[in-house]
Amino acid sequence: MNNAIWLCAALAWPVLAQDARQIVEESQRRGKANSQRYEGVLEVTGADSKVTRKSWQSRRLGAYGNSKAVIHFTAPAEVKGVALLVVNHPDRSSDQWMWTPAIGRDRRIALQDRSTRFFGTDFSFEDLEERDVDQYEYRLTGEEAIELAPCWRIEARPKQSKTSQYTLSRMWIRKDNYVPAQYENFVKDQPVRRLQQRDIQNVQGIWTARTLEITDLRRKSRTVLRLEKLEYNIPLKEDDFTVQALRRDQ
Repeated sequence: MNNAIWLCAALAWPVLAQDARQIVEESQRRGKANSQRYEGVLEVTGADSKVTRKSWQSRRLGAYGNSKAVIHFTAPAEVKGVALLVVNHPDRSSDQWMWTPAIGRDRRIALQDRSTRFFGTDFSFEDLEERDVDQYEYRLTGEEAIELAPCWRIEARPKQSKTSQYTLSRMWIRKDNYVPAQYENFVKDQPVRRLQQRDIQNVQGIWTARTLEITDLRRKSRTVLRLEKLEYNIPLKEDDFTVQALRRDQ
């Protein structure tokens, strides 16, 4: 790269970085809801093409990146009752606890275990937390269509204060409704997980992806999550988002 081109690129970098952050902020703003509830139907396809099906119920309360969420498995029988509490923080990694009825106890998910799969799905524990905009540095790297929808392509790298299994995340945010169409997460510049968001519908004024497909690129497995009975801004109680509530709800 000659000096003139390098200088132009260097001068453009702050503008691109700021634009990227604004796009992500707008995406989060448009998806803002005080609460959310849905029933999730999951289809997990292993590297051997074996398919298993699971169901869970999800509840969420609070502002993006500073919220609480609970996931309860409802089927099949061997996972029914397993629950995960995620307490998101704007300035650090989430706190997570999992309740396992088979052993009758809860356990805190350690940071070093966040990269492991969540109960046989292709979501890791970290994938189930919310990612506040201030925990990343952003760069706009171009434009690209995902399934014919024009998107901004943005790179996000975690700041030092953020503990993450991923060294880099790429996201494609649709220009028409600001819904992220795709994410790719990297470890040491190697892609390890891809999340595609489809079946985008307007639900109570919020454009929402009703189908999520996450692929573990190393395991060659994938999980499709379909959101059913989705509701926003419904009455929920703070008391339902505690470790004690995980035990009480069984």
